[in-house]
Amino acid sequence: MKKTAFNVFFFFLFSLTVLGQGKLKGIVVDSELNQPLIGVNLAVQGSTGGVLTDVDGKFEISVPSSGKLSISFIGYQTKVLSFSVSKGEVQELGKIVLTVESNKLDEVVIKGSALFDIAKDRSTPVAVSTVSAAVIQQKLGNKEFVEILNNTPSVYASRGGGGFGDSRVTVRGFGQENIAIMINGMPVNDMENGRVFWSNWAGLSDVASAMQVQRGLGSSRLAISSVGGTINIVTKSSQRKEGGFVQSMVGNDDYRKFLATYSTGKMKNGFSASVLLSNTEGDGYVDGTKFSAQNYFLAMGYEFNKKHNIEFTFTGAPQWHHQRGTGITIQRYIQKGEGGEPNVRWNDDWGYYKGEEFNIRRNFYHKPVMSLNWEWEINDKTRVNTLAYGSWGRGGGSGAFGNVGGITYTSDRLRDAQGLINYDLISQYNSGNAITVPNATFTGNVTLSRPQDPTYGNVNTSSSGLSMISGINSHNWYGAIMNVNRKFNKITVDAGVDYRYYKGIHVRNVNNLLGADYYRDTRNINNNSFYTNQTYAASPSFNPFFNATKNTIVDRNWEGLVSWLGGFAQAEYKTDKLSVFVQGAVSNQSYQRVDYFVYADNDPLQTSDKQKRMGGNIKVGANYNLNEKHNVFVNTGYYSRQPFIDAVFPNSRNIVNDDVSNEKILGIELGYGYRSAKFNANVNVYRTQWDDRFTSRADTDPANPSGYFVFRGVSELHQGVEVDFTYKPFKGLQVNGMFSKGDWSYLGTSTGDKFNNQNEIISTGTQVFLDGVKVGSAAQMTAALGFDYEFLPRLKFSANSNYFDNLYADINPANFSVQNNKGTLKLPSYTLFDTGLSYKMLVGKNKKDSVNFVLNVANVFDTIYILESQTNIFADDNVSSSNPALGTYASNNRLYNGVADANRVWFGFGRTWNFGITYNF
Repeated sequence: MKKTAFNVFFFFLFSLTVLGQGKLKGIVVDSELNQPLIGVNLAVQGSTGGVLTDVDGKFEISVPSSGKLSISFIGYQTKVLSFSVSKGEVQELGKIVLTVESNKLDEVVIKGSALFDIAKDRSTPVAVSTVSAAVIQQKLGNKEFVEILNNTPSVYASRGGGGFGDSRVTVRGFGQENIAIMINGMPVNDMENGRVFWSNWAGLSDVASAMQVQRGLGSSRLAISSVGGTINIVTKSSQRKEGGFVQSMVGNDDYRKFLATYSTGKMKNGFSASVLLSNTEGDGYVDGTKFSAQNYFLAMGYEFNKKHNIEFTFTGAPQWHHQRGTGITIQRYIQKGEGGEPNVRWNDDWGYYKGEEFNIRRNFYHKPVMSLNWEWEINDKTRVNTLAYGSWGRGGGSGAFGNVGGITYTSDRLRDAQGLINYDLISQYNSGNAITVPNATFTGNVTLSRPQDPTYGNVNTSSSGLSMISGINSHNWYGAIMNVNRKFNKITVDAGVDYRYYKGIHVRNVNNLLGADYYRDTRNINNNSFYTNQTYAASPSFNPFFNATKNTIVDRNWEGLVSWLGGFAQAEYKTDKLSVFVQGAVSNQSYQRVDYFVYADNDPLQTSDKQKRMGGNIKVGANYNLNEKHNVFVNTGYYSRQPFIDAVFPNSRNIVNDDVSNEKILGIELGYGYRSAKFNANVNVYRTQWDDRFTSRADTDPANPSGYFVFRGVSELHQGVEVDFTYKPFKGLQVNGMFSKGDWSYLGTSTGDKFNNQNEIISTGTQVFLDGVKVGSAAQMTAALGFDYEFLPRLKFSANSNYFDNLYADINPANFSVQNNKGTLKLPSYTLFDTGLSYKMLVGKNKKDSVNFVLNVANVFDTIYILESQTNIFADDNVSSSNPALGTYASNNRLYNGVADANRVWFGFGRTWNFGITYNF
């Protein structure tokens, strides 16, 4: 009887609870990308059940009459909302914004995101990794911007020679000229050769709201060079909430950085603005690589009404930095080290001149970008995004022209007792004074003196005397993209146009005569004996609009004109479980070359004929959500990509290469994803074949000066598997990991033609044997494991380990002219360990402001490792060199960690650190 009464009473309470329930509905989005978050866990505190958001970030959950709703997702701050609902009521909570776990203010993505091609989780069928502003600002410190991507599968970021901004990045084995890099929807790869110089974008780490890497063909609708992938960088915008921060950072090797930013937030009149200024400088980890960099960012927005808003941005990062440009042998590093270990900081290019650090290899550039974005919401089904932009690059890089009595500037014969280049000694020679240097062939010294020009005195040329001369590579670039987005029930259609015009300006100026009176140039056919004593500082101009050709020009003067007109369209069908898209693009690219030095003013070849090439791509993909936790996707695509300008006009001439063809890329990818409240994981397999690569090499035959070879049909196959995961076992701890294994090789045998310096074929049938030769310059196996642990409120410790293997030397496939060759040199694997500590101290009224402290240590164990090799020398190769700076070798090369010490390599950085304080208000 008592049991029956208890059951009746329990049933009564349960009925009251059920009858008293209501429902909560809403959508959960990311604070930085404003994109829906799939798989977010929502649960009433004190209950055991819960729901996950669907593919659109939406949810609906049954709740009692009152309580607290907990909203949690891996990598984001948990949000708790109090609620009170009436019986049977369905309460709409609207948009719920989750903020990435960080010590930074929330960021809001710039308007016009339809142009950014940001991939959506469990919807866009691509392999993707997103790095938030919080991670960049907490963990990057004084590393290079792209190094933050080394925790992404199949990505290899290298600092190269080690100068500020001299880094590079590869994705799935493809160099950055074959990766589409975009900022707020603007393509930034150089239109002449596809290159990206990260020193020109040194300020991006300060203004980035998020960076997303799409590996493979990517989701961009433009017909861009995304062979290996797409890197989308979304900057801060005027739409940030009101507030700002001031930051100061110090680090190893006198690294100093100061940054300040402020945003008004959206004001009642519809205006908003955000501004940022920063200054960074230091000595550089590598000897003789001082640098100075500034950064400015301005964003202004105005919302006319609910249908129209505009966003204007202007950002730039003028900088100069000394470089390590001369390749150094392992033997040389060891010679300058101690105890048989290499001195990884050694730099062969620098010394002192008139008592100050002087490096003849210096890069300087200022590349501001201006954009205006207009978003027009015609109605709830139709939206138009228009982006107009301009970029004005001014600057270049300097190097050594000439020699000292036949001695190259890197020779030990011109160095002081510490092994540094004696620029004062060089200046004495240039100024007409006799100098004493070691003899080249036997013990003792020799006296050198230079002849005088009867009219101009001490005159340097490209082959006599030593001058510091800069290659100026300036440009004017304008573009516009318009996209129309139209929804038809479950189908969304995008269509648009993409126009770009680029003028590259390539000249040379004298920076320093190093004691000489004049420089004599003989390269200009219109004035083949020209003397000048005009010199120009190797520093960036803060005026991006100055005439790039107004300075006195020596050695070269040519322009590359590239224009682009493309159209694109995409149709996407989407349900709760299935997303399918078909995308296509076509483009017409034209090339023209104007050369004022190689051709006489009356020569019709001074301006080439305009060459036009059609290209395009088609991509198809689908994502299917099996349930709330599992999804699978597939995508495939084909590209016909136009060649770069140096393939159309090889050998620095205006004669067209009629034999060049479009490069063809065919890719396919399969992926699987798992999402839950505590564990997320992705698995991808891919295969990309790249055919008809333009490949050339110089002809070393003295009978064919300035001749070259061009090879047809060079192919590469890139395939592999990738895994990444995030695990949050309990509040405060997050574990991240990834693994990628690639097999990137060349295919078959290719045949080429031999050309003379007039671009005329003089022989055919030369072969290169490439079958199975490994693609170099990137690690084909990478792995990472790390964690972030908040062991006390707002006090967080992080650690991360990266492993790199199957790393091969950088090669030119055109050099493999011997059958059964040895292939590509494999470099030693290495592991790096980084760690960090951060603390957020709440201050100010109502504790709304904060002071953040961040300490990072990279390569904690000071591991010595080879980052990349510029040569492909095996231990039993017969190698010799007459340059003492490179070393002289017999046929039995010595080994360092299994690598012949004749190889010219870049060693990675040893232990580095940085400490920063930020005041957020």
